[in-house]
Amino acid sequence: METTRHAGQHAPSLTEHADPPAPGGLVLMLHGGKERGRSVVDARSASWRRSAAMADALAPGSTAAGVAVWLLRYRHRGWNGGDGPVEDARWALARARDLLPGVPVVLLGHSMGARTAVHVADDPAVRGVVALAPWFPEGEPVTALAGRRLVAAHGSRDRITSPRATRAFVGRARVAGADAAYVDAGPVGHYMLRRAARWNEIALDSSLSLLAAH
Repeated sequence: METTRHAGQHAPSLTEHADPPAPGGLVLMLHGGKERGRSVVDARSASWRRSAAMADALAPGSTAAGVAVWLLRYRHRGWNGGDGPVEDARWALARARDLLPGVPVVLLGHSMGARTAVHVADDPAVRGVVALAPWFPEGEPVTALAGRRLVAAHGSRDRITSPRATRAFVGRARVAGADAAYVDAGPVGHYMLRRAARWNEIALDSSLSLLAAH
């Protein structure tokens, strides 16, 4: 499946990487990006390609567990104040309600994708967020996570986003009413290329655990 919001290249899209019959859950993957940028996310986007590779790696285990995996491709590469990726993620969740009504969702986001996830975690279908090397600036809102679960994994050698900021975010999320946990991914950097199998393990196990808890 690949579906777009409207005709034209400036549209978000969803790609299905795991499609078990009658899925009991959905992992909606949100890729990374840049702080600013209006260029179109196409097949050359390193952030999108990294998440697509992870989606393919998760597909066998996810399918065996009866869980679908979809990857959202944003319209633009940049956060740009949040409106673009957040709106695109809301659109993807609406598509999930249309195509998989009543199915619980876990948001699996890398970097900017994790930041996007915590903004849309208040969607009724969302049970939790798995955040990989997340981009959580100081003061990032946590209110959408109230009543949800959060697993945030960060490597100690990340020089793009901050493990310390992630720990602080997890603490604030707990105060806001989230069941939040921090996972030390070890001496690895931001792009999840080193020890990729470990990142895949964290992503799959955490996502399935959040869905199983539901």
